[in-house]
Amino acid sequence: MDIDIIEEDENPMLHRTDIRFEVSHEEATPSRLSVRDSLAAMLNKDSDEVVVHELDTKFGMRTTVGYAKVYDAAEYAKDVEQDHMLERNKITADGDQPEEAEEEA
Repeated sequence: MDIDIIEEDENPMLHRTDIRFEVSHEEATPSRLSVRDSLAAMLNKDSDEVVVHELDTKFGMRTTVGYAKVYDAAEYAKDVEQDHMLERNKITADGDQPEEAEEEA
């Protein structure tokens, strides 16, 4: 899986960079989490600081175009992003506890 960044837009008020990218892949469309982890590694960021919003693959193509937001810190992502986007990207909110901790209490 190769990722090419097409466009980067700085958004200093929200402490993030908006990124449009293109993923070339040999197999099926890669999962949101694998794209997020690869993008985070490419940008030297923690995976909790990257929120992938969309992945669009045209039928029969081996290329996927996507949109992601890269935050300066995970706390900014948790403050700004909607809950369903945090869930899709497996980022836990500050008030959430893992299920194991709730069971023990």
